Amino acid sequence: MDDESKMKLMKERILGSYAWQRDIINPLSKDYECTPEELKEVFFKLFDMSTLEAFHGTFDVAQTICLAKKFHADLRLCWFIGYLEVISEEEGDILKEKLVDEVKSGRNYDDVLKEGQLELFKLLKEKSED
Repeated sequence: MDDESKMKLMKERILGSYAWQRDIINPLSKDYECTPEELKEVFFKLFDMSTLEAFHGTFDVAQTICLAKKFHADLRLCWFIGYLEVISEEEGDILKEKLVDEVKSGRNYDDVLKEGQLELFKLLKEKSED
C-alpha cells in the first residue's frame, strides 16, 4: 500500500469513527439536508490529516463558544453591555457561563434562556436601585 492509499484509509477511519458520526457528521448532515456520506466526502476533500485529527478535539470548545454567543444575542447583552453600558462585561460573562453550563449538562436551551432572561432582569433591577 503506497503512502497516498494509507493516508486515504486513515482519513476514512477518522471520519467514520463513532465520535465523529455522533458529534459532527450526523448532526451537520441533518442541518445541511445532505447524506452523511456527502458530508464525509466534502470534509475528506477539504481537510488534511492533521486538521481532521484536531477537528473533533476542538468540537467541545467551539460548541461552548457558539452557545455563549447565542446567549449573548438572545439575551440582547450587546445592548446592556456594549451600547448602554448598564452591565459590565464580567457580569455578562458570568451569566453566560452559568447558562452554557446548564445547557451542556442536558437542560433545554429555551428553558435555560428563560431563566437567563429572568436573571438578567433581576440584575437590571438591582442596577436601577443603586
